[in-house]
Amino acid sequence: MRNFILFIRRFFNLIFFLLLEVICVALIARTNTLQGDDIMSSANMLMGTMYKQRNDVAYYFALRRMNDSLVRENAELREQLADHGETDVLYDSAATVPVTFTDSGVAVKYADYVYRTARVINNSVGAVNNYITLNRGAKDGVRKNMSVISANGAVGRIVNTSAHFSTAISVLSKKQQVSAKLKDGTIGYISWDGKDPSRLQMRDVPNQIKVRKGDTVYTTEYSFFPANVPVGIVYKTTLIRSKNLQVLYLHPTANFRNLQYVYIVENKMAKERARLEEAAKEDDK
Repeated sequence: MRNFILFIRRFFNLIFFLLLEVICVALIARTNTLQGDDIMSSANMLMGTMYKQRNDVAYYFALRRMNDSLVRENAELREQLADHGETDVLYDSAATVPVTFTDSGVAVKYADYVYRTARVINNSVGAVNNYITLNRGAKDGVRKNMSVISANGAVGRIVNTSAHFSTAISVLSKKQQVSAKLKDGTIGYISWDGKDPSRLQMRDVPNQIKVRKGDTVYTTEYSFFPANVPVGIVYKTTLIRSKNLQVLYLHPTANFRNLQYVYIVENKMAKERARLEEAAKEDDK
């Protein structure tokens, strides 16, 4: 208390001057004079700037929650599109069940596929074989060989899972080929040369097939991805005259340098299909 009194005595003149200044400004502002209007206008501008800055900060910290919400909504929309796309196949089938959410609220079931949202927590693009770590694992229903896609296109395939995390081998991997097709249905395989993460290749395309710059290449039903997921966009073609074949050079539709949110896709018919194909192999022996 003694120090406070000493402080007041020492700076009394300055404090008294500032108090009088505040009183004068308040009186001028209340008289509706020209100066008062200027003061109120400046005060409003200052408060508006402060409110905008506060809103920008709050918006920034809310981005993650907003992104999570948008990704979940997109997953639901993808499921609905898959459901409508296979109505003629699954009509009156047990697979056409109503929407079912998991406990975590990030998976919905329609038709043959289940889409689970996931966030990318680690990603590489500079190795020969690149891997992506996701924040979903076995407790979220994620299993080996499920496909991973982004909002823009094919990303990879799950290869390992723990309770809460999983890793996927990226399309940007030399040991990862993707069955793909052109818009006319011509089928081939897309691969990566292990060098430029912005370039994929589709080899052995017959020369008589007309391919134009800007054409999109999609996944097929033969791959571990759902059919018709974009993989790349053609930006150049090269003719191998000795074989009368083309090599297509593609830009990946997925932005591997900036992956943040993805979908882990479960094919509910995959096990049944695998058993049937294995049985067919056994019959050939």
